[in-house]
Amino acid sequence: MAAISSFSALQIAQKKTVLSLAPVALQHCQYSDLPRIIKNPTTVSLKRGTGGRSSFNGIVCTVFGNTGFLGRYLCNRLGKIGTQIILPYRGDHYGSMRLKLTGDLGQVLFHPFQLTDEDSIRKCIKYSNVVINLIGRDWETKNFKFDDVHVHGARRLARLAKEAGVERFIHVSALSCSPNPEPILLPKGSGFFRSKWEGEQAVKAEFPEATIVRPATIYGQEDRWINVYCTFPRRHLRGTPLWKKGEKTEKQPIWVGDVAAGITALVRDPSTAGKTYQFAGPQRYKLADLVDWMNFMIRREAVEYGYRRLDLKNCPFFKLKVNLFEGLSPGYPVGNLHWDGLEKEHTSDILVPELPTLEDIGISPCTMESRIAWELRPFKQMAFYTESIGEFQDPKPPKPINVSPA
Repeated sequence: MAAISSFSALQIAQKKTVLSLAPVALQHCQYSDLPRIIKNPTTVSLKRGTGGRSSFNGIVCTVFGNTGFLGRYLCNRLGKIGTQIILPYRGDHYGSMRLKLTGDLGQVLFHPFQLTDEDSIRKCIKYSNVVINLIGRDWETKNFKFDDVHVHGARRLARLAKEAGVERFIHVSALSCSPNPEPILLPKGSGFFRSKWEGEQAVKAEFPEATIVRPATIYGQEDRWINVYCTFPRRHLRGTPLWKKGEKTEKQPIWVGDVAAGITALVRDPSTAGKTYQFAGPQRYKLADLVDWMNFMIRREAVEYGYRRLDLKNCPFFKLKVNLFEGLSPGYPVGNLHWDGLEKEHTSDILVPELPTLEDIGISPCTMESRIAWELRPFKQMAFYTESIGEFQDPKPPKPINVSPA
């Protein structure tokens, strides 16, 4: 009996500890009508543990857009440092449920929301001191246009976060965003970049202390860049059509893990509030060289597979395919092939010299040479064959254009 009593006392103590350390959990239990235990919690007043995944660092963070490509990596980084994470989800909750493993027991919580439903958003940020907005669309749908997601949605999140007394708001934009994007394939330029720029202005108007993040082209195994170039829909007659064969486009790709590490550093550093950061890779390349390199890495050589770069203006059947693929589905373009995507793909990454970068917050981004073999592994020809060390020689990486010749 004494052992049972001790066990019951231990259970009661554990419940008290959970309630004191995780005030956001109150809305999911029978004590939801109780007032908040600690108002405006800070790291000093709430943090517990050694700082790892099984501790609590005092940050309660709501991550909107957590089911996207970047969201998975960011949630893992936040959970690794003991952050309590609130994951809003739209529709089926199983898209977010896999992220429960990014934190310890009771540290990852879920709540349904709709971007146009302000009450659901308020419930998601009620107990948070940090809100991160990763919501974005690469193409327009019949229900959500670029402005609905990037401008009106971002404004709504920033306004409600300000009303709720949230201490930090971090908004992810795009590196080449501009009020007047340079037209390349579309008469008015990329609607994605224009709406991202307007979204920044909307967030700053509602939440002046917001931190803006402008990432360059992000790559990884679940991206919409490598996965587009290395799949069948993007090819035409075994070649890859590019605007002016890719010779006029410059890219500075950054690995998704570095972007997640940078945002995590911003969350932990209060001095970054109100600033705009641009996240880009350490080296700059011509798009033509990058596409050649990726195709040669997956062994799609010109001799056997007939690979070559084509000028997009000389490929009328490829343009017809883009129109067909874009119109076949109102919600998801087949093979991620659509005109605004091609416009964004051929827009050079533009860095503003006076804005801080990843290096300014202590993050050294890795080079593409150190990551590309792993990221391209699923697309390699005859990948089932176990090769010997040195049996096949990988192609030489392209020369960065920002490095002067020796």
